[in-house]
Amino acid sequence: MPASYLVAASKVEDEIIVNRSRFICYLAPCATADEFKSILKDIQGLHPQASHHCYAFVLGRADDSQLYGFSDDGEPSGTAGRPMLAVLQGSNIGQVCAVVVRYFGGTKLGTGGLQRAYGGSVRQALAVLKTKIKIPMVHKSLACQYNQVDDVLRLVEQAGGAVLEQEYSACVSLNLALPTEELNRIEQQLQTLSSGQLRLQTLIEN
Repeated sequence: MPASYLVAASKVEDEIIVNRSRFICYLAPCATADEFKSILKDIQGLHPQASHHCYAFVLGRADDSQLYGFSDDGEPSGTAGRPMLAVLQGSNIGQVCAVVVRYFGGTKLGTGGLQRAYGGSVRQALAVLKTKIKIPMVHKSLACQYNQVDDVLRLVEQAGGAVLEQEYSACVSLNLALPTEELNRIEQQLQTLSSGQLRLQTLIEN
């Protein structure tokens, strides 16, 4: 069952200079590929004369082996995007993207120098990045009687969930967003509350 994890909660712009080359790192919250493309396009627009716009992103959990990407953008293979990604994943912060803009200063840094510069640029920016805890949620529906509503709503609130929709007719129909980590406990409490009558139904999971 997915656990809570840290995600980016602010934007950061930070610069380092290595042998007269400028490395400007931009960090931003990012949860989808389209969102990242928009962020990258904006940064490219801010720095049209830069030598490179290298990037790395993690769209889900930091340890997710699927939702990531990176680019060296013309730097020697493996010297920019990969070390940037390694720093992001090592931070245990998810839903974050990093774009490092380089202005060439006239001195070649070599493979190791580039890896240290790009990785170090991201590492320094991460030190001031604000984060928040993302709690994976599951969407469930529940039908209950009018005399059960107050107890159900109190239970949902105490668990950190939310009521997305509610409809009052012959009974009360609720669409709920519930923390995945709390789901088993909520289901047990509903069973106890209603002598086994109340059962959550799957609506949409995300």
